[in-house]
Amino acid sequence: MSLPTIDLLIPAIEKDLATLPYVIDAVRAQVKHPIGRILIVAPKQQRILDFCHAKGCTFINENSVLPLTKKDIHYRSRTWERSGWLFQQLLKLNGDKLCTADYFLVIDADTVLIAPHRFRTKGKTLFYSRNWSQPQYFATYKKLMGRKAASKSSFVTHYMLFERTKLARMKKEIEAKHHMPWYSAILHSMDRSKQFAFSEFETYGNYLYSTDRSGMAIRKALNKGLHMNVGQLSKAQRNKLAEKYRSLSFHKRKGYVRTPK
Repeated sequence: MSLPTIDLLIPAIEKDLATLPYVIDAVRAQVKHPIGRILIVAPKQQRILDFCHAKGCTFINENSVLPLTKKDIHYRSRTWERSGWLFQQLLKLNGDKLCTADYFLVIDADTVLIAPHRFRTKGKTLFYSRNWSQPQYFATYKKLMGRKAASKSSFVTHYMLFERTKLARMKKEIEAKHHMPWYSAILHSMDRSKQFAFSEFETYGNYLYSTDRSGMAIRKALNKGLHMNVGQLSKAQRNKLAEKYRSLSFHKRKGYVRTPK
């Protein structure tokens, strides 16, 4: 059975250029679906534009995706700043407007696949899960959707295949319930005094778990977080890790720490 062509959507910032080449190369090597367009949603900066040209990717100016930008999102405290992190989640959730394939893969710009992946099997979409999450993700989900999250495991695993029609349906249901644009409903539903208050993956995964459970197949994520520069990992080390893990997330590199989800 032939696998459907999928698009790839990656929100990124300039600092992600340290890992982004490895992320894209790994998707091209490990994802067994035909890859359509690779969309990099990012600030309009010359290094990012040059990267997209060199890697055959389509650049999307992040400020053109939604009626709001990072500057419109105030999600911070005296000790942390999460506005950009939240903005990237909203960008992902508008992927049904950006992508043209029926399915599109979203992957974090610091996560490298090290094992073969197929995201559709026997008419089902394959989702990955882990056994822990942030409690506030579920509190926001309940306010947003009007029901508790049904899944006992978490869908926050650094990458996910979205189906455009089902994502659009979820957003329409949110808008019908809250009588406002879906992104505004998210901002109104979350407690922005909490550092981890919303997850796009948790929300979409639990929405499908409640509305289309028979269309899902769920596997353990087997992701390994590494606090090192991706370039320091040898091929032999990667092959050894691939015996146990499906993906690696490089949370720290060159003095830059991306707070893990």
